[in-house]
Amino acid sequence: MRAIIVDDERLARNELKRLLEEFPRIDIVGEAANAEEAIPLIEELNPDLLFLDIQMPGKNGFELLEELEDRVPEVIFTTAYDEYALKAFEYNALDYIMKPIDSPRLAEAIEKVEHEQEKAKQEIAAIDTEGQLGVHDQVFVKDGEKCWFVRLGKVRLFESMGNYVRLHFDNQKPMILKSLNSLEERLDSKIYFRANRKHIINLNWIDKIEPWFSGGLLVTLKAGEVGPGGEKIEISRRQAIKFKDLMSL
Repeated sequence: MRAIIVDDERLARNELKRLLEEFPRIDIVGEAANAEEAIPLIEELNPDLLFLDIQMPGKNGFELLEELEDRVPEVIFTTAYDEYALKAFEYNALDYIMKPIDSPRLAEAIEKVEHEQEKAKQEIAAIDTEGQLGVHDQVFVKDGEKCWFVRLGKVRLFESMGNYVRLHFDNQKPMILKSLNSLEERLDSKIYFRANRKHIINLNWIDKIEPWFSGGLLVTLKAGEVGPGGEKIEISRRQAIKFKDLMSL
């Protein structure tokens, strides 16, 4: 498992590397002292895992994650401050470790990472077995006491909500226990487009496309047949290039 450590304190990076020697499956492929160093390193090395400090000079750890336009690695926050815990899990963090880090607590976090990796392998195996899903496929969705049998072509938007994905169709917004990345693997890429870190849009439901900040695009989705719709979704700068090629803009 390839990992990068991002922390502005050299002693903290060295101590974490020392502790990680107990975990041979973790391969430290790089380290950075701030977001400016880390972002190009992450894009170049494509790690599976980030050990990420929050309070750093310049951009903080949350702002660093916002800058990552493609798939974000698994994240374990390492910080001396406890007030960011709730916000950390809004960013889908696997764990939040308080400094000074001790070996048992680190082992617990690594176990979570390995569990997530195993779950991802199982999802990929299921994807290989079940094949790709297109607009005419129907899926069963259960959210609490409510159930739907939905044709995928009616789903205009998939929205990441931590470990869940919210489906937007008609005037319904149920959630399913699945990651957006694993869902993306199964969806027909000619129809379902990864707009940004949190959203996959159904291209057939696009109503309007506008230029947006920093070279990105803003798309407005059509109104639902029996519901509001009209969501506005930002397509990140990097994904906008792919989007224009796909749509021949």
